[in-house]
Amino acid sequence: MSGRHNYSYYATSKEAQKRLYKRSLLVVIISQIFSGAGLAAGITVGALLIQDMTGDASLAGMPIALSTFGSAFSAYLVGRLSQRYGRRLGLGAGFITGGAGAFGVILAVMTGSLAILFVFLFIYGAGTSSNLQARYAGTDLADEKQRATAVSVSLVSTTVGAVAGPNLVLPMGHVADFLGIPSLTGVFLLAGAAYVLAGLTFLLFLRPDPLLVAREIELLEQTNRKESNEKLQVHQHSANRLGIWVGAIVLVLSHGVMVAIMTMTPIHMQQHGAALSGIGLVIGLHIAGMYLPSIFTGVLVDRIGRPAMVAASGVTLAMSGILAAYAAGGSVFWMSAALVLLGVGWNFGLISGTAIVIDSTDVLTRAKIQGSIDVFVALAGTAGGLASGLVVALSGFAMLSFLGTYISLLLIPLIIWMRYKRKNTSAQAV
Repeated sequence: MSGRHNYSYYATSKEAQKRLYKRSLLVVIISQIFSGAGLAAGITVGALLIQDMTGDASLAGMPIALSTFGSAFSAYLVGRLSQRYGRRLGLGAGFITGGAGAFGVILAVMTGSLAILFVFLFIYGAGTSSNLQARYAGTDLADEKQRATAVSVSLVSTTVGAVAGPNLVLPMGHVADFLGIPSLTGVFLLAGAAYVLAGLTFLLFLRPDPLLVAREIELLEQTNRKESNEKLQVHQHSANRLGIWVGAIVLVLSHGVMVAIMTMTPIHMQQHGAALSGIGLVIGLHIAGMYLPSIFTGVLVDRIGRPAMVAASGVTLAMSGILAAYAAGGSVFWMSAALVLLGVGWNFGLISGTAIVIDSTDVLTRAKIQGSIDVFVALAGTAGGLASGLVVALSGFAMLSFLGTYISLLLIPLIIWMRYKRKNTSAQAV
């Protein structure tokens, strides 16, 4: 049983679909554990590498900027590749490319070439976008009541690697010393291996490809489905376009706000006398807030609905902004509370926004649309990070936090507008 016949078998067997759904989720879990380490590890020392090579702290933001731009560019390519050839090849290629970028960073540092370093930091960003798009791979065969839960499983799995990665900087430095390469590049050695292992996990074990099976199911249903009246088709098309736009806006706004406040928090705390250990604790708790709530968030999104959790995201992010604005910059306790809320609000927005996008896309074009949306999510992170420095320089950290609060609260009228538009569209279709 192979090729198209294999997909046809899964398309006609509900039991086979359930087994493949569970197996696909397991593959996603394993790959995300690996890729989480690659995701967090490189960011941890990228700025230090630049500073060591140039002796100039003004370029310290380049690693994040370049890897984010690389992430945006590769998100588009991974989405298109997945749409054409399936998740297995799209995500596998994306992760392995990110791994090659990490190994290239080591080469650049060893040769002392800043230009080569910038090129490979850009390529390294492919791992970040693949990590983000991998959340979709477990949802292709999920029904509407399982989709957010499947996304949450992917995010929880990322937590393991994301938390472990930064804590392995010192041990990997010893490994680098043993291999005769610069100590700081040891963490990129870990990132490269992690991304390659994540890519190989998809390439070797995501068979048959869940997206291609889902496509076969959709084609079969279209063949068997009686033609709907034209008015109903127009209604469905309008509802889908609305959902894609709303889901994308939720993802972009929640991600932009999170990155903006997170980026300036260490500098804000340092200016108020906080120790590096305290700053590290705050960021570590923030990362935990971003991913650990996924255990419950997916279930909540599937049970109480996407709109309610989008509103919860807006409120939680707003609470974080207010707390960050009024908290003492040197207080590890209060800044931790603000950054944990920031992570939780992002988590609510990511999972509910992703679920809205999945609900609103046809499997025949889903991967392409998802990739395009993730381009804007990555660019929102870049814009948030760059703008945050300007806002703080001109008006202070409190103003940045208040702006984050204002933007976050826009999610509430957005979701109310979506419900109003859907109600009107449904009424016109009757």
